[in-house]
Amino acid sequence: RRRKMERSLACDPAGQSGADGVTRSFLDCLKSARQETRPFDYWLLDNPLPEGCCEAIASLPFPPPEGMSFKGRREINNVSRVYFTPENQAKFDVCRSVVEGFKNPGVRMAIEEATGADLSDGHLRIEYCQDTEGFWLEPHTDIFVKKFTMLVYLSDDPALANAGTDILEGPPDFKYVGSAPYGKNKGVIFIPGKNTWHGVGHHPIKGLRKSIIINYVTSDWNDTWQLA
Repeated sequence: RRRKMERSLACDPAGQSGADGVTRSFLDCLKSARQETRPFDYWLLDNPLPEGCCEAIASLPFPPPEGMSFKGRREINNVSRVYFTPENQAKFDVCRSVVEGFKNPGVRMAIEEATGADLSDGHLRIEYCQDTEGFWLEPHTDIFVKKFTMLVYLSDDPALANAGTDILEGPPDFKYVGSAPYGKNKGVIFIPGKNTWHGVGHHPIKGLRKSIIINYVTSDWNDTWQLA
């Protein structure tokens, strides 16, 4: 019975989305993404995943982490982090569909053309996040082995309206510029660089801030067990 439930977590009840649906939805979304240029290039997204995918991911049977330590960095809680690993792809259709959709060569080519990223040495890494009350992220830039970062938010809870990723200017003041709108199937893309400062401020989080983080990382990535 558990196996049947796990396999049923697909992007839509009819099973019509799958990997091809993920690819199509993302490519259509990327064409209409709104590019912002201050203080760095980033792209705001609407509907990057097929209808039903967000619900399927948010229904994955991973309990929200308990006893979290919030000190502004995700790696402090590494033991509780969840990834779309080959093992989870074998268990859950939605994990496999999203991974296969983003491994499509056409997706990489479209990202490179739209953003100027070089994904020739790109390995896919997808993290499922469930951030609880008290969560915040200090201003930071992603490490150099990340060549592409995309966040997709999974909830339409109005209490999370201010929970999107903050866009910041650099040191010393880390001036707040704006936030990516948080909402179901909304998201943001940026290409990690020296000036791509971002974080999550000390906004009250009521409920679960669910999202996935999609990265392409280089072969220098140390934690290969996280890769898709």
